[in-house]
Amino acid sequence: MAGVAENGVADNIVHRMAIEDKVPWYRKKNLRYLYFMLFPCLMGIEMTSGFDSQVINAVQIVPAWNSYFGHPQGGLKGILASALPLGSCIGLPLIPYVNDGFGRRWCVMFGSVIMIIGSLIQGFSINAPMYIISRLIIGFGLPYAIVAGSSLIGELAYPKERAIMTSLFNAAYFIGAIVAAGITFGTQTIASDWSWRVPSLLQMSPSIFQVSLIFFLPESPRYLISQDRHEEALKILVKYHGEGDEASEFVKAEMAEIKTTMSIEMDFAKRSWLDMVNTAGNRRRLAIGALVGVMTQLSGNVVISYYTSDILAMVGYTDPAFQAKFNIGNQCSSGVFASIAALVVMRFRRRTMYLTSILSILVIYVAWTISAAEYLNANSQVAAKLCLFWIYAYQPCYNIGFNALTYTFLVEVFPYASRARGLAVYQFFGKAAQFFGTNVNPVGLDPVHGIGYKFLIVYCCWIAVEAFLIWWLWPETSNRTLEELTFLFEDEERAHRATAAVEKQIHHEDAGPRVSVKEEA
Repeated sequence: MAGVAENGVADNIVHRMAIEDKVPWYRKKNLRYLYFMLFPCLMGIEMTSGFDSQVINAVQIVPAWNSYFGHPQGGLKGILASALPLGSCIGLPLIPYVNDGFGRRWCVMFGSVIMIIGSLIQGFSINAPMYIISRLIIGFGLPYAIVAGSSLIGELAYPKERAIMTSLFNAAYFIGAIVAAGITFGTQTIASDWSWRVPSLLQMSPSIFQVSLIFFLPESPRYLISQDRHEEALKILVKYHGEGDEASEFVKAEMAEIKTTMSIEMDFAKRSWLDMVNTAGNRRRLAIGALVGVMTQLSGNVVISYYTSDILAMVGYTDPAFQAKFNIGNQCSSGVFASIAALVVMRFRRRTMYLTSILSILVIYVAWTISAAEYLNANSQVAAKLCLFWIYAYQPCYNIGFNALTYTFLVEVFPYASRARGLAVYQFFGKAAQFFGTNVNPVGLDPVHGIGYKFLIVYCCWIAVEAFLIWWLWPETSNRTLEELTFLFEDEERAHRATAAVEKQIHHEDAGPRVSVKEEA
């Protein structure tokens, strides 16, 4: 089932030329500008996700928030947290039409404006229904920005750094989480409703950056080529991948590869939702996208991200100040490990990282469950402290796979014609799983109406299933260009056709006084 790109038969010119380029990105003026602008323009999108998870997590510790909303428990507590992913599910079907119809930048702009509106309503909510609606609005806008932003990073980055940049996109989640946890810790001492309104309003901060700066970034060359705006696409590649050199052999090779591969791809793609199921390869992509979405939210992380106060109270740590400090420390360490994982992503194979991540998570959840049981059954303080350790140890293991690789892997698995839909599928299943988890977790963890620590056993069983699915379904995608991965699951003939077409076009363009890319290489 795997094509040439998966088994490595084809010799990809663009990938080889990128690897042989020994000039680091920070010594390239235009590429340096591009990467620095990616952070406020696009990395901040995931900061909003992290900010939200910690705002809703931390405000549950704030006495004024609990008092204002009537000390929510069970279902109400769940919907206050899960309204955001529910809003995301509502907005997802239309994302490909905005992203592919108007471009990546306008899709980011649209989602960011919606999130600003939702944050304003959230900060000035006068009751629980208004608070829930505000979070639905934020959730509606968030995936527009995420899908477009992750696509744009992958399509703008120089091939040699693409995996690192898309991995850092998800790592930015923890910047938002750390800032939100710190702000809420500081504002909880305010003796009024502003103790939770201030962090709720500040949730719009990353979106303001995106609205203000997004058009300082270029549009995706692949989007422009899909719109027959080839000259504009070439200018962008020349400026950022060729450092302004119009005679750059690498840019000519890259442009030829993108054009010919997209042409072949479009011959087989109708660019509709039916494309997601019309071939065995696309059905496998669909299954992977859906499973990555479920796994990123139902591998036990939502328990820690949204219900820190509950899991700490389970083992006797009920002091709000301690819970807040523990939460901030956990987010800081998570941010450090997420950044490290993103920076070393090029050194390891994708499957190796995913399997290491999920098996480590399984070990930690089993150990955490045993420790929690020992505390509750024998009142062991050592076991309680071990629970704190396992909670801290969880995030580095999670980050190895589900933070560092999520967008890197998905951008590689889905070719251009189905990339927006593939990322939308991932977002849909991820947000649906998040909605499910945020509603079920507080009920399951409730020692009175639920099953308390035994709820962790459910996660242990499910994580074991996830490990098997990753081993069975995940392909290897490392060390290849996006175009080389276009026919990852298709027959070898189509991949050979793309490779031959690229070499022929490059050779034809370079014929005459200039040496061809193929001969020079």
